[in-house]
Amino acid sequence: ENRPVPEPGPNEVLLRMHSVGICGSDVHYWQHGRIGNFVVKDPMVLGHEASGTVVKVGSGVTHLKPGDRVAIEPGVPREMDEFCKTGRYNLSPAIFFCATPPDDGNLCRYYTHSASYCYKLPDNVTFEEGALIEPLSVGIHACKRAGVTLGSKVFVSGSGPIGLVNVIVAKMMGAAAVVVTDLSASRLQKAKEVGADFTIQVKNETPQEVASKVESMLGCMPEITVECTGVQACIQAGIYATRSGGTMVLVGLGPEMVTVPIVNAAVREVDIRGIFRYCNTWPVAIALLASKRINVKPLVTHRFPLEKALEAFETTKRGEGVKVMLKCDPNDQSP
Repeated sequence: ENRPVPEPGPNEVLLRMHSVGICGSDVHYWQHGRIGNFVVKDPMVLGHEASGTVVKVGSGVTHLKPGDRVAIEPGVPREMDEFCKTGRYNLSPAIFFCATPPDDGNLCRYYTHSASYCYKLPDNVTFEEGALIEPLSVGIHACKRAGVTLGSKVFVSGSGPIGLVNVIVAKMMGAAAVVVTDLSASRLQKAKEVGADFTIQVKNETPQEVASKVESMLGCMPEITVECTGVQACIQAGIYATRSGGTMVLVGLGPEMVTVPIVNAAVREVDIRGIFRYCNTWPVAIALLASKRINVKPLVTHRFPLEKALEAFETTKRGEGVKVMLKCDPNDQSP
């Protein structure tokens, strides 16, 4: 609250922040101080799912002006390395990323960001939708890596925010049927709301039994599995469930070492792919939102002003609702 308003660099913009979603990684840093090799060593501003209004532009910025409403892509390459040259800048080891140590995030009143990674929002796309482009981008990147196409049968493991965006994107990309598993009945109901064809509430079934249920629901084994939990048993179920010659994409992050039936996957030529964040997704997401081909509004279940950030984080930590959104602009009176 007491930090001075920063000045934008030549290729940056100063933003008055509007909507910032809370991600599971934000809560993890808050609670544990690290994710893998990323360790919080100094005070760090959280937040990377964000939108805001341009207040001031740097001298080299020509495509944005004060008053423009923008969505913020949180990952900005620091140098033009081999990954950037091939369009996979998300893999650059030198990338800046909001709220990943030591880089500050944007859960604050004013924030400066690279202008090239701020995308103007059309008039019919809200600030909240702009903030939701970040999790939506995970779904776009995962479904592209999985090869979802017309008629695909897809198994989405996990019905949290990332599982839900994968349901939305898979259906948009032409999936004929999507089945979703989760422990929570309320989250599975939300999956139905956003387009899932079938849901399975997992209780204490073995991974093989879950796979069998998935096949029974779809009438066949799915060509594509999108694993969004990171839980060992769920990864195992994903391998058993995926049709021979199919693809499983690992989206959820769990422990570094997991035991999986890798020979089962190998002899059936099941491709196992990872994803790391996303790249080149903001223009696609904005086009989909502006055309109303997808609807992400049901994902937001809780809203808090910035002054109640702690309450918002506690709500997310308890697993209530789906997406918790913080409002950073005290002058904004919208819902």
